Amino acid sequence: MAKIFCIANQKGGVGKTTTAVNLAAGLANLKQRVLLIDLDPQGNATMGAGINKAELESSVYQVLLGMGDVKAATITSETGHFDVLPSNRDLAGAEVEMVELEQREMRLKQALVSVIDNYDFILIDCPPALSMLTLNGLCAAHGVIIPMQCEYYALEGLSDLVNTIKIVHAKMNPELKVIGLLRVMFDPRMMLSQQVSSQLEKHFGDKVFKTIIPRNVRLAEAPSYGIPGVIFDPAAKGAQAYVEFGKELLARIVKT
Repeated sequence: MAKIFCIANQKGGVGKTTTAVNLAAGLANLKQRVLLIDLDPQGNATMGAGINKAELESSVYQVLLGMGDVKAATITSETGHFDVLPSNRDLAGAEVEMVELEQREMRLKQALVSVIDNYDFILIDCPPALSMLTLNGLCAAHGVIIPMQCEYYALEGLSDLVNTIKIVHAKMNPELKVIGLLRVMFDPRMMLSQQVSSQLEKHFGDKVFKTIIPRNVRLAEAPSYGIPGVIFDPAAKGAQAYVEFGKELLARIVKT
């Protein structure tokens, strides 16, 4: 049965989608069967996996509204070697349409029942807001991976997200827990980055992944080619860091 993890952060521009796409490709490279779910109406994870969001016949939008199933909407990323449940702008209207549906926060969890045994990992790229879409991701997941930059405002947003996870755990999904915090876009030359990194380790202990993802130009370039960074330039420091992160995550799962 698949482990289902949300990649979530209420703050935008923190490398959330980059983490989702490269972790998916990194785990696929480690012979894991991976499904990446794009829950963001911007469809950046879809495009980053090499899938044209403008040409989709079916997407996560149809799945959430009960107009299609996961298997029919899933597309294989030829560049990343993992499966994708894609997204496009149609998804922006889903929240309004879901208001009147029963168990609207459980739509994704119910839809994944049919495919959960087909994968080792299901990764959910959530939008940068606490919305009905994010809530669907949190209710479907076993855990949350939080990518964050080591800067002051990120700490403020982190406490909000952790509180949200606690509420969802208490009221909707008792399986949900924080898997770990991933430090991304890290610049060791900045004293603030080092200070915030130390604070994270002090307050969250072993919940902070040992792997640190450096700020890397090649990772930023990869999405424009529709290729995950770990495949676009395997020799880049950022790509190697995501491969190491995949290995660390696997080791952590084995321990638990």
